[in-house]
Amino acid sequence: MPSAKEKVVAYFKSDKKSAAEKKLVFKLDFFILTFCCMAYFMNYLDRQNLTQAYVSGMKEDLNFKGNQLTVINTIYAVGYLLGIVPNNAMVTYFRPGRFFPFMMTTWACITMTTASAQKPQHIMAIRFFQGFFESCTFAGTHYILGSWYTEGELGKRSGLFTASGLAGGIFGGLLQAAIYRSMNGLAGLAGWRWLFIIDGLITLPVAAYGYFFFPDTPRQTTAMYFTQEEKELAMARVPEKPRQPILTKTFVQRVATSPYFYSFIVLWTITNCIEQQSTSSLLQLWMKYNKDHKYSVYELNNWPTGVQAVGITSTLLWATGTDIFGGRWLANYYLAFTAIVSATIILIPSTPTAGIFGAYYWAGSIYACQATSFAWANDVMKLEDHAFRAVIIGFMNFGGNTFNAFWPLIFFSVDQAPYFTRGMYCMIVIGTLLAIWTTLIVLYFRRMNKRKQLLVIDAPEGSEEGSVVVLEESVGDKKV
Repeated sequence: MPSAKEKVVAYFKSDKKSAAEKKLVFKLDFFILTFCCMAYFMNYLDRQNLTQAYVSGMKEDLNFKGNQLTVINTIYAVGYLLGIVPNNAMVTYFRPGRFFPFMMTTWACITMTTASAQKPQHIMAIRFFQGFFESCTFAGTHYILGSWYTEGELGKRSGLFTASGLAGGIFGGLLQAAIYRSMNGLAGLAGWRWLFIIDGLITLPVAAYGYFFFPDTPRQTTAMYFTQEEKELAMARVPEKPRQPILTKTFVQRVATSPYFYSFIVLWTITNCIEQQSTSSLLQLWMKYNKDHKYSVYELNNWPTGVQAVGITSTLLWATGTDIFGGRWLANYYLAFTAIVSATIILIPSTPTAGIFGAYYWAGSIYACQATSFAWANDVMKLEDHAFRAVIIGFMNFGGNTFNAFWPLIFFSVDQAPYFTRGMYCMIVIGTLLAIWTTLIVLYFRRMNKRKQLLVIDAPEGSEEGSVVVLEESVGDKKV
């Protein structure tokens, strides 16, 4: 039994990989991971810039009233929600190397049109369509990563993907602060309008990169930088079952009766609600509406970036750690504890300003749920056909974002700033539910794996059924 130190050293040195496999993984990281990370970076940049614009003059220029900012975010969530499942299904029918760049180009153009908005209602319409086109990125990328990377490689790559989005949030804050200082009033446009124009423009080269270099999936790829031997190795590393038609009664029944369907949809719904603690720009709004201190536009855009910085660190630590030692579900107990304690700190009336900042920065570590939850789902469904896995992951993201359509309106509406008391009490409840649900599905998967072991024992010698079950058990055992 190797020690923890030996596992860490072996993981980073990739001692078990042949020279050919190391070369393949390097190419995958260079062409696939770079595009996916840059795409999510731009996705998050476009997504986060609304709050940054709001605190940088847009609220006053467009005469926002009450909770209109929250309503806009809800409309974005509805568009995102409506696009998740169909877009994730289309990735299995169209070449990802064409589909993703098309969607990116479209949302980049939509982002730039926001600069022309004259009232909040204009932004409401724009954000609906932006949400629809951006919905392909998150779940679609996890499907692609699961198609190329093995179980031991997936967590770190999922973590880097998530971290790239958080880096986009940090860059957005710094970019808005720089634009406000240097471009506010240039050509008669306010700084926040320039933010949307620049965000859209810098997204277009990434889309072009994907069009020319993204390699699709192992079975589809025609990328010139892969040799035939590398294509065969890629398919052998992550075997793909023949694609099943999805618009059939049999497929729908298979999805609807799968334990993965309910287990992971509920899991991501709960973790997505917990993630509101840091993804709703609560610290930024707390600063904006704080009655005891007036923060400058520079401070409003820069100081909250610490939330994403903590999120990047937490994501990479948990993603890499669970790659090495297994047990991706263990992260959920940490996330539950963080949600409960940070919300409690914010609720205490005597908490000083430093304590509020500390609580929100710590809550940024909840971002790790993105990498660990979707990597766990990919691990468990590794031997399922790609269409089934893509639809389950799509519905998983759909379930979480369903709550995004109304959750902020109830618990984190702008008119509840700065303390969001209702939301913080809810966060304590949701953190408790996450710990309970994680325990239930871990126990269920363990029970399911034990039943598979019994099938192996009872199967006739040399039967195909027994060999397949052994493979399924080896995949599930590491994580459950």
